[in-house]
Amino acid sequence: MTETNAAKPRRWVIWLPLVLFLGFVVLVMFGLFRPADRNVASQLVGKPMPQFSLPPALPGRPGLDSKLLTNGKPHLVNIFASWCVPCRVEAPQLEALAKAGVPIEGISVRDTTEALQGFLEENGDPYQRIGADDDGQVQLALGSSGVPETYVIDGKGKIVYQHIGEIRPEQLGLIMNKLQEASE
Repeated sequence: MTETNAAKPRRWVIWLPLVLFLGFVVLVMFGLFRPADRNVASQLVGKPMPQFSLPPALPGRPGLDSKLLTNGKPHLVNIFASWCVPCRVEAPQLEALAKAGVPIEGISVRDTTEALQGFLEENGDPYQRIGADDDGQVQLALGSSGVPETYVIDGKGKIVYQHIGEIRPEQLGLIMNKLQEASE
């Protein structure tokens, strides 16, 4: 009788590696179907806009200087590029915001004059100014992780909101609310 009792724990131990393997598979599958948020939020939200002065991205158009963002009115600063597919997706929303009277400043990242002109002709030009950030240093200073990204700046030059990715039609209300909050 003692031999059969001793044999039972050994049978259970045989199944232990399979149970552990299945537990690992379930854990991996859970991670695949529920991935972590990959967006990197800027640490500058709530802080003053970094100081910068960008040359014009297009001839005959003004560049962008951070001092212009302290004129007492809220602004949108949109980081974009002609080679960016999501930037094309958000173009109609930026046009709608501009038509609603929102001042939009652009920072063109690693672009050429010709490509930028083609992009604006094809997708519209909602920008009051476009600064050329050819080496991406201003983008990095803002804590931007990619294009497009849009920042709401209050009238004193403080970053009050960062929108990562393209602005979708259903997000226009959110952007307008953030601009309203920035003007108070």
